[in-house]
Amino acid sequence: MTPDSHSQTPDRPAGDDARPGPPPGCPAHGLGPGGLARLHESDDLKKLYERLREEYGPVAPVLIHDDVPLWVVLGHAESQQLVRSPAQFTKDSRIWSALRDGLVKPDHPLMPHIAWQPMCAHTEGEQHRRWRGAIDTAVSATDFRSLRRYVNRSVQRVVNRFCEAGEADLVSQYAEHLPMAVMCHVLGMPDEYDDRMVQAARDMIRGTETAIASNAYVMEALNRLTARRRKEHQDDFTGHLVSHPAGLSDEEVSQHLRVVLIAAYEATANLLANVLRQVLIDPRFRSQLNGGQMTVPQAVEQLLWDEPPFSTIFAYYAKQDTELGGQRVRKGDGLLFAPAPANVDPRVRPDPTADMQGNRSHLAFGGGTHECPGQDIGRVIAEVGVDALLMRLPDVELSCDEEELTFTESIASRHLVSLPVHFTPRPQQEITQVPSHENGAAAPAAYPWQIGGVPGQAAAPAPVAASAGASVGGRDSGADASVGGFPGAGPAPAAVPVPPPPARPEPPKGAWQRFLRWWRGY
Repeated sequence: MTPDSHSQTPDRPAGDDARPGPPPGCPAHGLGPGGLARLHESDDLKKLYERLREEYGPVAPVLIHDDVPLWVVLGHAESQQLVRSPAQFTKDSRIWSALRDGLVKPDHPLMPHIAWQPMCAHTEGEQHRRWRGAIDTAVSATDFRSLRRYVNRSVQRVVNRFCEAGEADLVSQYAEHLPMAVMCHVLGMPDEYDDRMVQAARDMIRGTETAIASNAYVMEALNRLTARRRKEHQDDFTGHLVSHPAGLSDEEVSQHLRVVLIAAYEATANLLANVLRQVLIDPRFRSQLNGGQMTVPQAVEQLLWDEPPFSTIFAYYAKQDTELGGQRVRKGDGLLFAPAPANVDPRVRPDPTADMQGNRSHLAFGGGTHECPGQDIGRVIAEVGVDALLMRLPDVELSCDEEELTFTESIASRHLVSLPVHFTPRPQQEITQVPSHENGAAAPAAYPWQIGGVPGQAAAPAPVAASAGASVGGRDSGADASVGGFPGAGPAPAAVPVPPPPARPEPPKGAWQRFLRWWRGY
């Protein structure tokens, strides 16, 4: 596909690029050959996609870096046709006309996403079934109840880093850390999780000057992990990849681990940040959660419609001349799968602000044979990550105006830069403890957040110790402890033993409460 081929559409007759240039200040400034929009130069892709939809319909011609032409698929039905028609479209970029014709240089900024690599995301047919089968087996072996428990513990670890400060940035200190901690555990390398691993992942995704070094750092960790599993099998994601009957080589295992780690990390970090942002800026959204009209999983699904983790996914290529969305697509043309504009296609969502609870037909995780295999793991991290944080810090509030929140935007994704918040400072908790605000911090009688609980109920006061040296909250209070817990009161006189009151049987939990505890992994 060349820029000239775009000009043959019914909406743009040949020779348009020969017309006089636009006057100063016209929005047409900055367009490329043939009057096509350059996606990488847009400072508001949402508005651009809507303008393209009005001008071209559900499939529009655009340009990327170096004025390389592509089609961007804006329609919901057309996007489903794209990903579910392997006889017509492939993800193998080796048939891409722009690449074969030399329009895409080796140093093209998007080459790491576009260049063919020996992994399931870029293959079709038997090779794809072999690699994808190994990944699906590893995912299906995940114990999701145990995973929820681990996410809860990871929330405790991460929140313990800032809970005593009373303020935090929920992007850099939480949303960018929790998914990496959990994914390192899922893959089987929990000891590799640290600030350096998080920084390396962010560096790779942003494509900075040190991205190559960061990629090498991540690959070294994954190569070590693969070698360990060859010697000693364990029941984790990597162990299942190594032992799968498909017989993946060490390089194949390591490369697929990198794709799983980075893709799951970026998608889940974006999703977690977007849900927390929506909770903090939208009182209606927050009240629906608080009042029980919306569950946390439903909140996550709503954000998968409104702010999919990846705006576009590179890329599909036409295996034959075909028609898509009223456009003539030639063999070898490249097409961008674009969940963000497809999710607000007026034909399936006339009101883009409409509540989409109970509807999972969004395209946030792709579709067809290349649909994201780890989407349920990402959902668990986001759901438990939101639920446990709000249980731990129920009075969390945004520390700036909504208008001050900023995003970094690329063709592939829209990433929240920071989410500054404040809350009542609270002491650290044991990581095995159920996330709770009842940890000794001074707190009001009732919190606005009562997820999973009864709104308006205050915690019952703890019983007072009746003898010297008694522990408070299960901890030894030390030499300063005395009767009633007051320090410095001196030794207490011998007390007449008083028989404890008979234990009151705990009222049986209802089916809903038992289900909630099981669902959260407590």
